[in-house]
Amino acid sequence: MKHTLKYSFSFFLLLQFFVAQAQETTTKKPETNPTRSTEQLLPEPPKQVTKKLPLEKKTDSIAPKTDRYGLRLGVDLFKLTRVLYDTNYKGIEFTGDYRLTKKYYLAAEIGSEEKTTDDDRLNSSAKGTYLKAGFDYNAYQNWLDMENMITIGMRYGASTFSQQLNSYKIYNPNPYWGEVPAIPSGEKFSGLTASWIEVVTGVKAKVFNNVFIGFGLQLKMLITNKQPDNFENLYIPGFNKTYNGNFGVGFNYTVSYFIPFYKKKTKPAEVPNKTTKKK
Repeated sequence: MKHTLKYSFSFFLLLQFFVAQAQETTTKKPETNPTRSTEQLLPEPPKQVTKKLPLEKKTDSIAPKTDRYGLRLGVDLFKLTRVLYDTNYKGIEFTGDYRLTKKYYLAAEIGSEEKTTDDDRLNSSAKGTYLKAGFDYNAYQNWLDMENMITIGMRYGASTFSQQLNSYKIYNPNPYWGEVPAIPSGEKFSGLTASWIEVVTGVKAKVFNNVFIGFGLQLKMLITNKQPDNFENLYIPGFNKTYNGNFGVGFNYTVSYFIPFYKKKTKPAEVPNKTTKKK
C-alpha cells in the first residue's frame, strides 16, 4: 500500500508538470521581425497622379532698344571762325535734320555768305543766301542707347546772290611797258541765281546729353548758273569757288542740339535655340 501511494503521487506531479508546460507554450506571444519598422507596417498612402504639361518653347531674346525721334539744330563753326583768319569772308550757316526712320533723316542747311575774290585780272565780291535740302542715311550700327552717326546723303542747293565788280585789269599780251594798273569799277549785278546737287558724307558724335559735334565733306556739281555779261561768277554763296568749272567742294564743322519728340522701341532680335539633329 505504501508503494502504491508513492507511485501515485509521482505520477500526479509529472502530470502537473506537463499541464503547466502546455499552458506556457499556448500563452506565449508570437515574435515580430525586429528589422521591420512601424512605418512599414502601416498601409501605404495612395499615389498621386500628376499630369505633365507640355513644355513651352524658350527663345533667347535681347532686351528691346529704344530709339529717340526728333529735330536736331546746329550751326557751322567753320564759317563762324573763318572770319578770324580771312578778312575777305563773312558767313554763317545753320543746319538741321529730322529723323524719319531708323536709318533715314531729312536734312537741310540754310545760310548767307559774303566773299571777296581777288583774281589775276579782276576783283569781285559775291553776296547772297542759299538753301540746301535732302536726306542722310546713317550707316553706323549703334550699341545700346548710343546715337552716333556716320552718314552719306544728297542735297539739292539753290542760291540767290549779287556780284559787284570792284576792279579789273586789261589783258596785255606784250607787257613791254610793264603791267597795266587795275581799273576801279564798282558795277553791281543783282538777281543772279545758281543751283547744284551735292553728295555729302559726315560724322556726328554725341558728347553730352543731346549735344553733338560733327564734320562733313561735300562734292558739288553745278546744274544752272546765271552769270553777268562781263565776267564769270568766281564764287557762289553755298556752292563755294568755281575755279574748276562746274565742280566744287565744301567742308563744315558743326555743333548741334537734339530736341526729342518721342521714343520708339525697336523689335528685339530673337535667337532660336540650337538643336542638334541626329542622322
